[in-house]
Amino acid sequence: MNIDRASSGRAVSKRAAELESLFAILPIDRLDEHVASAGIGDNTLRALASDLAYLEAWCQQATGSALPWPAPESLALKFVAHHLWDPAERENNPGHGMPDAVAVAMRAQGMLRSTGPHAPGTVRRRLTSWSILTRWRGLTGCFSAPSLKSALRLAARASARPRQRKSKKAVTADVLVKLLATCDSDRLVDLRDRALLLMAFASGGRRRSEVAGLRIENLVEEPPVLADPANRNSPALPCLSIHLGRTKTTSSGEDEQVMLIGRPVLALAVWIKAARIENGAVFRRIDQWDNLDRRALTPQSVNLIVKTRAKRAGLDPSLFSAHGLRSGYLTEASNRGVPLVEAMQQSLHKSVTQAASYYNNAERKLGRAARIVV
Repeated sequence: MNIDRASSGRAVSKRAAELESLFAILPIDRLDEHVASAGIGDNTLRALASDLAYLEAWCQQATGSALPWPAPESLALKFVAHHLWDPAERENNPGHGMPDAVAVAMRAQGMLRSTGPHAPGTVRRRLTSWSILTRWRGLTGCFSAPSLKSALRLAARASARPRQRKSKKAVTADVLVKLLATCDSDRLVDLRDRALLLMAFASGGRRRSEVAGLRIENLVEEPPVLADPANRNSPALPCLSIHLGRTKTTSSGEDEQVMLIGRPVLALAVWIKAARIENGAVFRRIDQWDNLDRRALTPQSVNLIVKTRAKRAGLDPSLFSAHGLRSGYLTEASNRGVPLVEAMQQSLHKSVTQAASYYNNAERKLGRAARIVV
């Protein structure tokens, strides 16, 4: 047997073994097949398992029965009605939306936190997961039914819930300076966090999963580049290319890469040398006694680092998250007049609409349209 193939199979089995809830609806051999063929990452598998657990708990409380396969269209419509509802209508009609008994039971299980209608994006994601798992079982679902699409569209409009950003505030350059100021010692944890923050921001606002998954093998030293490409006499700066491989918005065959220039490269070099990392994960766990672990940081740890540094900087940690580095990069690029297309080459956003939203927000604050009456 081909060694690489065997190793790949073992890796798939190991990931699948961590998600026992999926086994109840799909045999392990079929789960292996779907995971391998689709190139699904750990985070996606965890999301599928989490959505399945939610759907099973909701169905049990809402109908008194286990989640059926395939689900009838009426059940999918009930799911939409329970999660996307009109707050004004609810005041006059207590039966509108999720019944109180169902909500209380879901909260008791730790499944439900929202007290109002759910975010439309969350509902769509769970319906998508439901559809994926149905197909994996070799069944035909109802999720493309016109009635369901129409109900979802109308309910999302009626719920009138504003889209929430993953980070309430962007980590723009001025905020980044404050976070970096808390990494002011030669302790390993400070060297690591300084390199992490600079790399994550300057490389286009990398996702926390991409930061956690970064490996030494992904870093390729490039020839130095000029600080000012238009000035041949400007100083030369160190340069790295970061090969990200498959990301959230690419297929398994693509190898996305971004550039890192100047201070972030130096910070990475200092961290890697101090930690004596020769291969494997770049950013690793460090215990309270400053001892380095071989294990990589988790995406959740990356988020916690941002919040911890924000708190030490005297900022409200509830306003910042790892995604703030991503939104902050595009906001800062807009503030500095970097063309949107150029910024997207570094951030690797596929959606112009999504990336442009950060530019539009920055331009509105700086423009004259909002200053007609001041």
